[in-house]
Amino acid sequence: MRLPKGDRKGRPYKTMFNSSWLRFAALIIIIGVWLKVTALIVLAVMLLVIIPIAWAWNRVALYRVSYERALSEHRVFVGETIDLTLRVGNRKILPLAWVRIDDQFPSILPPAHKELAPSHIPLTGYLVHRAALGPFERARWNYRLACRQRGYFTLGPAHVKSGDLFGLFEQSAIIPGTDPLIVYPRLAPMQDWNLPAKDPLGDVQARARLFQDPTRARGIRDYHPEDAPKHIHWRATARRGELQVKQYDPTIDYQWMLFVNVATFAQAWQGVNPEKLERVISLAASIANYGAENKFAVGLLANGTWPDSDQRLKILPSRDPNHLRHILEALAAITSFVTTPIETLMRNESPKLAWGATLVMITSIVTDEILAEMVRLRQVGRRLALISLDEEWIPRADLEGIVVRNAKPAGRG
Repeated sequence: MRLPKGDRKGRPYKTMFNSSWLRFAALIIIIGVWLKVTALIVLAVMLLVIIPIAWAWNRVALYRVSYERALSEHRVFVGETIDLTLRVGNRKILPLAWVRIDDQFPSILPPAHKELAPSHIPLTGYLVHRAALGPFERARWNYRLACRQRGYFTLGPAHVKSGDLFGLFEQSAIIPGTDPLIVYPRLAPMQDWNLPAKDPLGDVQARARLFQDPTRARGIRDYHPEDAPKHIHWRATARRGELQVKQYDPTIDYQWMLFVNVATFAQAWQGVNPEKLERVISLAASIANYGAENKFAVGLLANGTWPDSDQRLKILPSRDPNHLRHILEALAAITSFVTTPIETLMRNESPKLAWGATLVMITSIVTDEILAEMVRLRQVGRRLALISLDEEWIPRADLEGIVVRNAKPAGRG
């Protein structure tokens, strides 16, 4: 990353130079002549020589100075550790007497054995480095970053300061380049959540016989009384003199739409329980991972939002090999801000989803409103599953037809 060439007014960089130094030197000469003190006159003359040199040096101090930030990985899971390398280079013949780099960093990701300097930006600090570089010299710093919390983080921009050899002037610039770091939620097998290792949502065995896909014709066969008239192959019937029907390759479309409730209390004004929220997100990620491994089409709907946005998360079901990455990135970025009650989201979005999809409610708190909406959807024929992390909730008898699971993180009773 190179430094920008100049500011909006055409000046190379922000500089501390002004005419005060010249006025000060002129004042010393006047005083020296008036008092007939040779030392003051010599000092003033030296200032008049040094100041222009220092000012010119300062003007080109950040010229051809580069700064690089490199991560060994940009996508990791909670608990993993990555390498961070920082490099600053002076690609000119004039030495760089001193340089200070303040790199903006998330406070939750401090490098090992290095503290972040405080910042005026919330949840952010500065990774500070100082160096002196000779002609065409580079400096490098290596760190390890322990990713202990999921999130969508941005490293940078960096603020760079330098100046002349005498310390009379300094200038600063901002390197706008940033590096994203996505920390995915923790994934765990279904048994670690107290869920069945096979068929955790209980919908595979409950499915009807494989559906016939009319777009995948395989051949013809003799007519059976239960066959629909629309499947009769009239040309083959005329040719053979007996009713013939079209045969299709069987297909089954397992679709899971995960409704993730980021609310951790019955009322939004009660606040947020971070521990419960992380459990819900980790559980949703684990279920999505299970679905992807078993070739299910998995989608995601949440009443949380993207960072610095009021847009809620919505990812439609797909079997694309990269689809799980999109879901994990969304769950890594999701915030605790509740845009709408989860039961309202389910009511509004369920008509837009495939009829055969299983609607999976994942929540840390079970309310009467959630149960009422799920019962209503079940009555109209939708497939539903309720995965609850609410340790105080006891399943009701009127939830017949809804797969109910009480999930618990590993290590909990």
